[in-house]
Amino acid sequence: MEAEKIIKPANGYLMLVIFLILFFGSIAMMIKYENPIYAITIALGILMLFGFILVNPNTSKVILLFGKYVGTVKKNGLYWANPFYTKKKISLRASNFDSERLKVNDKLGNPVMISTILVWRVTNTFKAAFDVDNYENFVRVQTDAAVRKLASMYPYDNFADEGHEEDITLRSSVNEVSEALEKELEERLSIAGIEVLEARIGYLAYAQEIANAMLKRQQATAIVAARHKIVEGAVSMVEMALEELNKKDIVDLDEERKAAMVSNLMVILCGDKEASPVLNTGTLNH
Repeated sequence: MEAEKIIKPANGYLMLVIFLILFFGSIAMMIKYENPIYAITIALGILMLFGFILVNPNTSKVILLFGKYVGTVKKNGLYWANPFYTKKKISLRASNFDSERLKVNDKLGNPVMISTILVWRVTNTFKAAFDVDNYENFVRVQTDAAVRKLASMYPYDNFADEGHEEDITLRSSVNEVSEALEKELEERLSIAGIEVLEARIGYLAYAQEIANAMLKRQQATAIVAARHKIVEGAVSMVEMALEELNKKDIVDLDEERKAAMVSNLMVILCGDKEASPVLNTGTLNH
């Protein structure tokens, strides 16, 4: 396989001066002397026009001669080369690609919608021009394939209550997932001479058919966690109240009265609504 070869053709400004002298000088001489032989030099001047190569900053021109690779011009400026050369422009600038939202299954089989934002650029013009059919379309197709593979490697979220606890998830492990995506894309796009500058998940959500169910599940998990904290705090407060009553000898409660007190405090502390107090105007036994 051939490798990229950087070339620098002749100075285009010098050849532009020669072209102007040859072309307009031949026209003037033909008019003056009325000699058709100067038409040949005019034709040569027109042929010279096809040899000019203009390279803009951060672009390149791949040069071919009758299907044979000659080299690549990367330095910007005006050049002149063989008029029979075929020139193909390839941009060296960084490009953004925002993929479409794809419906894929994560590691647990849940359907999710996912897209990626890719920043890439061409570093090897020979590979980009000749090793793949259309390098821009190649980037799009391989990016979609890499995103599908990545989504199947990790779960969307942790489900510790169901025994599915993962170190890396699509939702929470942003840096780790991005590194894995960049590595996968670098392996896929290297054949086209393309460098991956950055790859990030642009959109991530559950698919529409399970989004409502997963939202309810997340809400239920949050409620259970909140209730767990409330119960822990209530038990601590009841324990502290009993210790203080015993320490200061405010009232002497038997086991039955302690159980009733604990029950009342737990209802008050763990209830969703404010408690309605009941005044006992009698004795402890009535």
